[in-house]
Amino acid sequence: MSRDMSMTTKLLDGTGGWLDDRFHGAKGFRTFFRKIFPDHWTFLLGEIALYSFIILLLTGTFLTLFFQPSMTDVVYHGSYHNLDGVRMSEAYASTLNISFDVRGGLLMRQIHHWAADLFVAAILAHMLRIFFTGAYRKPREVNWLIGIVLFTLSLFEGLFGYSLPDDLLSGTGLRITEGVLLSIPVVGTYLSFFLFGGPFPGHDIIPRLYIIHVLLLPAVFVALITAHLFIMFWQKHTQMPGKGRTNTNVVGAPMYPYFMAKTGAFFFFIFGALALASTFAQINPIWLYGPYDPSGISAGSQPDFYMGFLEGALRMWPSWTWDAWGHTVAWDVLLPALVPLGIIMTGAALWPFLEQWITGDRSEHHINDRPRNAPTRTAIGIAAITFYGILWLEGANDVIADRLSISLYVTTEIARYAIFIAPVVAYWVTKRICLGLQRKDMHLLEHGVETGIIRQLPTGEYVELTRPLNDEERAVVEVRQPVPSLPAGAPAGAGDSDVPPPGMRGPLGRVRQEAYKVLTESVPMDAHGNGHGNGHGNGHGDGHGEPDHAAVPAGTEPGDPAIEDGGDGQA
Repeated sequence: MSRDMSMTTKLLDGTGGWLDDRFHGAKGFRTFFRKIFPDHWTFLLGEIALYSFIILLLTGTFLTLFFQPSMTDVVYHGSYHNLDGVRMSEAYASTLNISFDVRGGLLMRQIHHWAADLFVAAILAHMLRIFFTGAYRKPREVNWLIGIVLFTLSLFEGLFGYSLPDDLLSGTGLRITEGVLLSIPVVGTYLSFFLFGGPFPGHDIIPRLYIIHVLLLPAVFVALITAHLFIMFWQKHTQMPGKGRTNTNVVGAPMYPYFMAKTGAFFFFIFGALALASTFAQINPIWLYGPYDPSGISAGSQPDFYMGFLEGALRMWPSWTWDAWGHTVAWDVLLPALVPLGIIMTGAALWPFLEQWITGDRSEHHINDRPRNAPTRTAIGIAAITFYGILWLEGANDVIADRLSISLYVTTEIARYAIFIAPVVAYWVTKRICLGLQRKDMHLLEHGVETGIIRQLPTGEYVELTRPLNDEERAVVEVRQPVPSLPAGAPAGAGDSDVPPPGMRGPLGRVRQEAYKVLTESVPMDAHGNGHGNGHGNGHGDGHGEPDHAAVPAGTEPGDPAIEDGGDGQA
């Protein structure tokens, strides 16, 4: 055994030396293998998105070997006898052929479709984690923008992908796309004719979508994902608050062997989970829908989940058109397609810069926030999720009305009110919860953790014993730092208010001051111990008159967990 290991070592040493003599890559590989990666379960969300994309490339390559991107009419005589003798496009016929005649074809189709859904869901969850923990702050604004572009492109990539089979369901989606294009004033007709090559549906749309789906957008994805990973590697990964974690270090495990072994196993776990889901959970059974017919539509038509919010906006919007100079502007089609997506994506893209302008915080951040420590940001995020969720549910209003045996118009009216009321309620409730959790943290710092042990004092009073927070728990609770103060004004004469500095004058300065008060609203930490208050509490400090019981140890403290501390791996 030792002899075999010695020969293997010599072979690797010789190969490595040969390559290093020619390409001088030893130093780069050494830095790469020593790169420290922090460990937290939420960091796996980005890996799920990455590995789903790799699986999409692998299964997509298989499918391209058999798919025919043509709208030429053919008569089907394949294995699926229910459609025998039916006229259909060659694209639809080849998809049936992949599903029923190519060995493993249906499994590959299902893995591809499930991976596409998982890819979009993982990107969305990953972006929410980044938003709620403040991981988009300096110096990671560019990576945040790359993530938004990736998410937006994934919506279009998914739309184009499930449109390729040319079945009745996907054709309905293309019909809606054509309607959105036609609703654009002045140029809508030209854009529609350019995309479809003439009147809908034409004969060019499937080949054009095929090129975009398998060549253009995947190349853009590869470029953006590579840039995303390179920037993340260079800037180092953010880490969750804990003992020994600071803005100047990274606590975790090295790339080799720990992280490589773990992430490699995770890739195969995701692949196995997708294969298992594709084996037992049917998705997109295009043979049940039949070939696309512009005059037909199936009841209960639903797009993939990631397009549901746009579908819901279209169903919710009231009828609103303008007729002027012989032309009709269909606002009830154009605005639902642009406004919800524009609000969500534009708001997300501008938020890091807006927050930086409001707070004046231009320092680098490598420790993630706890969502409770940024109540306003967390409340805005939950309000946005609520807004998205109502639109998403409205995309299935016909199914909801059928299942609940209520009128379709009732579901629409409820959604039209809820889209304005529910986000406001979600914002208020979330902010109250975050502020309450902050008070709980302050209570833990002052009084310790309840142990459940009751002791009777000589006076007859019963008290519950508490234990002080250990070092790990205290590090997590005390991670909250004060927000930088806005520029102070110059003192004025007696009896006059201070003169605002140049950047805080005028209407814009007053807007910034008010936004600062809202955004930095928190429970002051100086009221409970460590003196880090931002001076903008919410006016609900506890000011309690409880007796000040010191934390009483309830036993031996558990040992601190082993933490491997290392630099960021950069020279």
